[in-house]
Amino acid sequence: MAKLYFRYGTMDSAKTLNLLAVAHNYRKQGKRCALMKPRLDVRFGEAAIRSRSGLEAEADFLVGPEDDLPMEELSNLDCVLVDEAQFLSEKNIEDLRELTIVHGVPVICYGLRTDFLARLFVGSKRLLELADAIEEVKVTCYFCGKKAIFNLRMVDGHGVFEGPQVVLGADEKYVPVCAAHYREQALAAR
Repeated sequence: MAKLYFRYGTMDSAKTLNLLAVAHNYRKQGKRCALMKPRLDVRFGEAAIRSRSGLEAEADFLVGPEDDLPMEELSNLDCVLVDEAQFLSEKNIEDLRELTIVHGVPVICYGLRTDFLARLFVGSKRLLELADAIEEVKVTCYFCGKKAIFNLRMVDGHGVFEGPQVVLGADEKYVPVCAAHYREQALAAR
């Protein structure tokens, strides 16, 4: 049986870079690989999947929360790679799970585990519940050399701990931090 993978990490942990490298390797070997991302993520353009390193590719499939996945098209692939999987709905994740079981297509999802308040995203929660393999993509804290486990939303150089769960952005809005620096910023914000 094909597996459903969830590769999670904080901002700046090179998740998208990894996804693009995996896609390159599949295609270099002559295998059929599709890139998928949530329709919500329009930071770099509607279908663009872009790494901070500058590598970029176009998504083959854009997914909305209530969309049915095109199972017939996906069933002929060797692999499906999903960027920003935290923004997918429970239904989307369950459909990806179905793709692995019924059609034998491996699915590798990349995304954040938690938001800036250290709360699970809907897509991430469902992936943690259903994935065959869960792998952490690691990066160090913006302030020190410890392992980062939190995404800190920043405004004017200070941590922010209120607002909507989803505010699209990258380096200008978020930094990866360790538990001690997350706590320090949270206490300073009170």
